[in-house]
Amino acid sequence: MQTRVQKWGNSLGLRIPRGLAEQIGLGAGTEVSLSAKDGELVVKPAVAARLNLDDLLAGVTTDNLHSPVDTGDAVGLENF
Repeated sequence: MQTRVQKWGNSLGLRIPRGLAEQIGLGAGTEVSLSAKDGELVVKPAVAARLNLDDLLAGVTTDNLHSPVDTGDAVGLENF
């Protein structure tokens, strides 16, 4: 698929064909992350469309697990 970069105010813009946008879950108003890799423009949705607890927990390691924080004794109904 090809498209053309166009001037948009002081910036540049491009149109993403509907089929391609649907393939990666982009829609009007979707925030995206832009980066360059090996001379190519990479566009990704800013937040993964579907996160689940198993995927999130798979990212927990002994290197990124923080230690417990002591906040003192309970002063209200925290224990119930």
